[in-house]
Amino acid sequence: MLKKENQNTEYKQSWRDEFLKPVCAFANTEGGTLYIGINDKGQVVGVENASKLLTDIPNKITDMLRVVAGVNLKSENNKEYIVIKIKAYEAPVSFKGKYYIRSGSTTQELNGAALQNFLLQKNGISWESVVEERASLKDIDLNTIAKFKELAAKRFPAAAKEKSAASLLEKLHLLNKGKLTRAAILLFGKDPRKFYISSYIKVGRFKDDATLLSMDDIYGNLFQQAEEVIEVLKKKYLQAEIKIEKLHREEELEYPEPALREAIVNAIVHKDYSAVHTQLKIYPDHLSLWNNGELTQKLTLEKLKKTHSSYPRNELIADVFYKAAYIEAWGHGTVKMMEECKKAGLPEPLYEEESGGMLITFRKDIYTEENLLKMGLNDRQVKAITYVKKNGSIVNSIYQSINSTTKKTASRDLADLIFKKLFENKGGTTKSAVYVLKK
Repeated sequence: MLKKENQNTEYKQSWRDEFLKPVCAFANTEGGTLYIGINDKGQVVGVENASKLLTDIPNKITDMLRVVAGVNLKSENNKEYIVIKIKAYEAPVSFKGKYYIRSGSTTQELNGAALQNFLLQKNGISWESVVEERASLKDIDLNTIAKFKELAAKRFPAAAKEKSAASLLEKLHLLNKGKLTRAAILLFGKDPRKFYISSYIKVGRFKDDATLLSMDDIYGNLFQQAEEVIEVLKKKYLQAEIKIEKLHREEELEYPEPALREAIVNAIVHKDYSAVHTQLKIYPDHLSLWNNGELTQKLTLEKLKKTHSSYPRNELIADVFYKAAYIEAWGHGTVKMMEECKKAGLPEPLYEEESGGMLITFRKDIYTEENLLKMGLNDRQVKAITYVKKNGSIVNSIYQSINSTTKKTASRDLADLIFKKLFENKGGTTKSAVYVLKK
């Protein structure tokens, strides 16, 4: 049995011409191998007319896709199968006028904005670097230009020397032959939505998925959005706990502000601005941020949990945000969010791919069953924490009762919960101790 189907591998029991679609997709993505005569479990079932297919398939690939593939005949247990290897092509490859790519173990047809972006990238052009013919320097907000010069004083001191907006934009590679690029409008424009209707952030408070309680739309250029969304969250959507330490007054939000800022900047830098707006939803027990734009092919959800190479969808926007110190380190943003949540005693953020975009979820309750099991707790301890969440406290005898265990085991489990700083003893000996959740 061979390995399972994935981004670069697909199995077919027999040949049909429509299977030129995955061959096309491999050529447009990272390359790959299509096996004919193997079922979707990776088991060799064999093919008929193998010698004929060995001639027909290369000819069809060349005639219909205009590419060259390696086609070989192999056998296993007296059953013959065909291996079609295709490399990644720099130029876009089409099948009957349509374009396909690989996403995970599936072949997907590109349409609309996704197709436009694909063709631009294949030609060495990014969406953000395209000239915006409808715009002029009159559409640039000079106050944002001035603010950028201040923010970029350390990382990009050359900014302060530029006397005009045009010369600064030229230095930032936001002009193309003297004309504004899309990135220039998004970063420094007076009203980017005049050109790109989806370039805003929608914020909403929800009681549940079906009940919207309040809503705000955050407009302006990307610098303005990054600041205003935090201010709106502070003033309207998130509760703040006031702490006074050494006569210094501090407000702590329900979710750590550095993590929220990182998530918002991450969404701005990686958003597909040819598609729908960014959505920030606040629920009683969690906050979620969704932006259109899937992970690049070189990243996975697992890689986001550790320092990784940076592959921003919008290189120009990312570079300007870095120079303005909105980005601290390349490829560290998702790790920073995790670190900040851990410091605040919250579960690590949940990273998911959903509906063609990235969804980041911040959760309030560290005492969920899923999170407790991740922390290495056993089922007895999880049950005890659930009991305390509902009843306020627990004693050794109750721990024994709800878990049908011995006093010795209960004492050991409870001591471990104190060691892990999940429980605290409100007084008494081991026998009479009352355990509550540690604040």
